Amino acid sequence: MADEVKIDSQTFHGRLSTLTQAWKTDRRSGDALFGGVGSFIVLLGKNEESANYQKSNAMHYWLLGYEFPATLMVFTPDALTIVTTTKKAKHLEPLKGGKTPVEVLSRAKDPAVNAKQFEKCLDLIKSSGKKVGVLAKDTPSGPFAEEWKKAFGDIFKDIEEVDIAPALSLAALSVKDETELRNMRDSARASTGIMTEFFVEEMSEVLDEEKKVTHKQLSDKIDRKLDDPKFFQNLKSKLAADFDTQQLDWIYGPVVQSGGSYDLKLSAQPDENNLHAGTIIAGLGLRYKSYSSMVARTYLVDPNDAQESSYKLLLSVHEAIIKEAREGVAVKDLYNKAISVIKSSKKPDLEKHFLKTVGGGIGLETRDAVLAINAKNTRVLKDGMTLYISTGFTDIENRQAQDKKSKTYSLLVTDTIRIRRDQDPAVFTNGAASDTGSVCFFFKDEEEEAKPKKESKKDPKVGAVAASNITKTKLRGERPGQVDEGAEARRREHQKVLAQKKQQEGLATYSEAVGDGEGVAQKKFKKFESYKRDNQFPPKVKDLAIVVDEKASTIVLPIMGRPVPFHVQTVKNASKSDEGEYAFLRINFLSPGQGVGRKDDQPFEDPTAHFVRSLTFRSRDHERMELIAEQITNLRKNAVRREQEKKELEDVVEQDKLVEVRSRKPTRLENIFVRPALDGKRISGELEIHQNGLRYVDHRNNKIDVLFSNVKHLFFQPCTHELIVIIHVHLKNPIMIGKKKAKDVQFYREATDMQFDETGNRKRKHRYGDEEEFEQEQEERRRRAQLDKHFKAFAEAIQTAAKDEGWGVDIPFRELGFNGVPNRSNVFMQPTADCLVQLTEPPFTVITLEDIEVAHLERVQFGLKNFDMVFVFKDYHRPPVHINTIPVESLEPVKEWLDSINIAYSEGPLNLNWSTIMKTIIADPHQFFVDGGWSFLAAESDDEDDEEEEEESAFEMSESELAVSEESSEDDSDFDDDASEDEGSAVSEESGGEDWDELEKKAKKKDRETGLEDEDSGRKRKR
Repeated sequence: MADEVKIDSQTFHGRLSTLTQAWKTDRRSGDALFGGVGSFIVLLGKNEESANYQKSNAMHYWLLGYEFPATLMVFTPDALTIVTTTKKAKHLEPLKGGKTPVEVLSRAKDPAVNAKQFEKCLDLIKSSGKKVGVLAKDTPSGPFAEEWKKAFGDIFKDIEEVDIAPALSLAALSVKDETELRNMRDSARASTGIMTEFFVEEMSEVLDEEKKVTHKQLSDKIDRKLDDPKFFQNLKSKLAADFDTQQLDWIYGPVVQSGGSYDLKLSAQPDENNLHAGTIIAGLGLRYKSYSSMVARTYLVDPNDAQESSYKLLLSVHEAIIKEAREGVAVKDLYNKAISVIKSSKKPDLEKHFLKTVGGGIGLETRDAVLAINAKNTRVLKDGMTLYISTGFTDIENRQAQDKKSKTYSLLVTDTIRIRRDQDPAVFTNGAASDTGSVCFFFKDEEEEAKPKKESKKDPKVGAVAASNITKTKLRGERPGQVDEGAEARRREHQKVLAQKKQQEGLATYSEAVGDGEGVAQKKFKKFESYKRDNQFPPKVKDLAIVVDEKASTIVLPIMGRPVPFHVQTVKNASKSDEGEYAFLRINFLSPGQGVGRKDDQPFEDPTAHFVRSLTFRSRDHERMELIAEQITNLRKNAVRREQEKKELEDVVEQDKLVEVRSRKPTRLENIFVRPALDGKRISGELEIHQNGLRYVDHRNNKIDVLFSNVKHLFFQPCTHELIVIIHVHLKNPIMIGKKKAKDVQFYREATDMQFDETGNRKRKHRYGDEEEFEQEQEERRRRAQLDKHFKAFAEAIQTAAKDEGWGVDIPFRELGFNGVPNRSNVFMQPTADCLVQLTEPPFTVITLEDIEVAHLERVQFGLKNFDMVFVFKDYHRPPVHINTIPVESLEPVKEWLDSINIAYSEGPLNLNWSTIMKTIIADPHQFFVDGGWSFLAAESDDEDDEEEEEESAFEMSESELAVSEESSEDDSDFDDDASEDEGSAVSEESGGEDWDELEKKAKKKDRETGLEDEDSGRKRKR
């Protein structure tokens, strides 16, 4: 473990410099913060397991990134002295030589040497002044700490101790940098993920099925979820790709409380009482890479009006505190704002139930009391500070209690926020919704709604013509496929619910907190290095000539008598032109703000910097100038090509090694082909199942390894209605097969027996009629069934071998399939339990249903034979997928399928410009959902429906009008018969011309000319 310790020297010196600078500034302005200390001590004793960090632990993590037990730090405004053991001192040695001098004293086995080291520290403290800063509330223990306390006691009478904890909080720990904010955001996402995607589901199941589960059991179940890395990988609130679940730890809870007994302190523990269907409070907090976050929510089961109004008041108080939290605001103003909201509400009597402290600082420490949010704290908030806001009412009397346990209840809402300058704070835990629609559960209302409602009777005479005579298709064969109005109404209601849910999720996910300053990776100015030392220059630069160094990808140009290197990535282009006896070489450079295109998005590192746009060189040597221009152009092309290859392969991961089965022969499937093919050649091979993955080996001993940990989906497609039987693997990350990357690997065998010879079968001499053909069909069916059985068993064996990975065998539902064009060719798309796939023809299509945000059906209008379908993904940076030219006969089945898997869909008559739409969404997702989100897609289909209803209503008639129309229709029918006869006669008269005899003579003449008549007569003679 010791070998893995690597301290970031740059971060250490940067933070140490920030601390000492704040200290010096405070001394010049009156010692208001540090209390006039000349030095201060941070002592860490032996390592102790605790959920809460002491200030000394926090300082170690803040400066070093690690805890160094049995270590003494003595700070002065100009230096830092560290006393620690020999092993730890080796890791601290590289910190010497920074802006602030660092001295490391290594402990020895000789007590006398150790005593001298402590004496040196004591002399340093005495020489720095009569006041020394200590962490009064920290309680270090162990032999090292006791030895220091004994030595420090000798000078105790000569100096004055000052508690330095508030100063360290405000000058060092409270304001976070980008790295710290990113860790807190990841911690918050993990916390809200457990709350919303695990606890709420578990709680709902317990309540719905009326299980008897204690608070302790439910809390322990949440606790164990921390050891499930797959859960965090599949969270809807996506975590960073490099998120390490091993660095997660609990700081608060998990605590579940219900049934009238509530403790809203951070030290609360779950009891052995059963979960009660009433007011349920759940709270938890996680630490990631030493940085903490907390979230707590109150869930109300069948609440009465009084409970709902109390919760709404709490929510308004909570939101008022968060909105008030800005840079420059005193902490006490947050509490006073909360009290004023309660007093001005309809329930001012709840002020006595309001918590006395509603939050504090959070980060390396779980609860920093220096920033405790109460009515007395006068400290001022700064940009970059992080707080937890925990508002609550305790022990409210419930006058409409359903049972004894509901007579009193408490309410609590906790969030983790970041203070920002001139704008509302960023709420890190907004992924856990707290609105009444998300936290109130009504089981009794569902039982009442389950009773059938009486449908209103309609007058059958109204709209009789529209209902019976008007059809939407011309052909009778198509009429059974018309829209089922009942199913359509049901779908519409369900789609409204899904659309509303999407809107709420969008507003919760993309709050105003999303931006560049909350821990999101920033774009950096690109830097390129040609040479590290002068001796790496090519020898030709001595001649002060233009040198193109292909090895270093650099052009060395003579400027003012010196060779100046320019990396090829800074060059835009080079051109050569002739004017008289001179040749001119012009080299244009790339620079920020040049506006060369959409790709020119490099930020300015220094706004005041100047950039060279172009350089021009003149020479009489035309050929050399031509050669240099060509060399620069080729060098630039090669650099661009390498950059493109690098970008193309950046998502390719290097898999772990395959662990082969040694104790027995691996399960094997023979005579298998693979797609994409190795080296582009179709060669059969064998597929084997090993301990942690699959291995395909062809007859040339080429291998393809697929690890179970990299598999996202496994499909088995039988050979029913197909020519091949397939086992298809869709990967999480692409792998290299040959020289190309692939995210889909397919193993297949042809279903037809090519070795079966139909013409050489001896049974032909003894069999007549269809008997032989019937036998061949039976054999074909038997062979296909056997092949399907064999492949399916192998796919299930893969699932068994990878049982810990959480995925299984997925089989396409052919009966739900439809034709479409996902790429270039028209193929048969088939849904599965988790995906929509096309596995028969490459390029393959695998769309994970869980990744889909919404679906939109385009070109849905009367008269068109086809429509298109577009899938928009939850990751808005991922381009939408189009499936075009779907037959209109599949429209209703597609709608039914989308609705059944809870995918919100809409439809419209036109094709939309999705690239422009997605750019608009990505630019400001929050504003997109504020403006209505995906409702703009549904608006088009609603307009069409209104038009159809208007058209149908035009056909409605009264009884008298209907009778008149029937009489007139009978008269019209007589007139139509006469008219048809007249039209027929007119046509026959107009078509008068040559009679049949003349036409027959012309045909015979034509046959004689072409020789057909002789052939026919010859055939007659032979007969």
